[in-house]
Amino acid sequence: MKFSLPKKELLLAGLTVLALLLCGLYLTYNTYGNFQFAWMLRGKKVAAFLLVALATGIATVSFQTLTQNQFLTPNILGLDSLYVLIQTLLFFFVGGVNMLSQEQTSTFLISIFLMALLSLLLANVLLKQQQNNLFILLMLGMILGTLFSSTSNFLQVIMDPNEYDLLQGRLFASFSNINTTHLGLAAGIILLGSLVLLAANRYLDVLHLGDDQATNLGIPLKKFQILILFLVSLLTGTATALVGPITFLGFIVANISYQLMPTYRHSYLFPTAVLLGIIFLVGSQFLVEQVFQLKTTVSVVTQFGGGLYFIGKIIYERRRQR
Repeated sequence: MKFSLPKKELLLAGLTVLALLLCGLYLTYNTYGNFQFAWMLRGKKVAAFLLVALATGIATVSFQTLTQNQFLTPNILGLDSLYVLIQTLLFFFVGGVNMLSQEQTSTFLISIFLMALLSLLLANVLLKQQQNNLFILLMLGMILGTLFSSTSNFLQVIMDPNEYDLLQGRLFASFSNINTTHLGLAAGIILLGSLVLLAANRYLDVLHLGDDQATNLGIPLKKFQILILFLVSLLTGTATALVGPITFLGFIVANISYQLMPTYRHSYLFPTAVLLGIIFLVGSQFLVEQVFQLKTTVSVVTQFGGGLYFIGKIIYERRRQR
């Protein structure tokens, strides 16, 4: 044990240096002498990368500890589908031109509120039934996600084609046009939620041992689960409302964190997941935007890489069980 701790700290230091180097490279590469303009343009993107990586990394690791399943992410609660439904409803009734010309803070906050409220409603259903079964919660989330997706698809079919084209720009994660006001609000919410989960890392360590062990050690399980679900939904909802849904990002960084840090201690898992998220997002954006000069978004790279990693992990787990 004495020799494992320095290795973990050395790995964290290495990931920190790599993340800083990538951020510095992205900010300074191909500025053509106009560094101030490049800093203003790319600085908001880097800030968004940091916030999304912080929210996604901590939320996914916490959620997987809560569910005791490394294949699940907070998206299974239907948060991404709810975001798509909110955007579809707004474009359908308000109009795409009005939505794009008026980036209202109220719309941003309403999206976050509804996504956080969803998790509380799901947890409240279980409490009223005097049940403590996360499987039912996940099934309800999947059912609601399907309902939200079906409603969104129906509205998109009957929507004006021009409005539909404008809507598509909102349904893919993009770091190109980030509202500065929204960025500041998201920073406050994400930092607050992350600090609470970081402060609860010892309770999450105990929860990693199982529900029975956590109850025997004095943790009020139901209240703690509701708190974690709310914070996870708040972080995921804020990141989604800021840049759009990013499928597989949390799955990738969380599972690689478990491989790099074979420990139950969240004081190591949290920073590892966050740093990997920064490296993945900044590195992907740098390659797409500066090296290959493609017009695609980071979400496409994330979905492609995450899909391959997900399939590879399933194959690996099946072979290991034989």
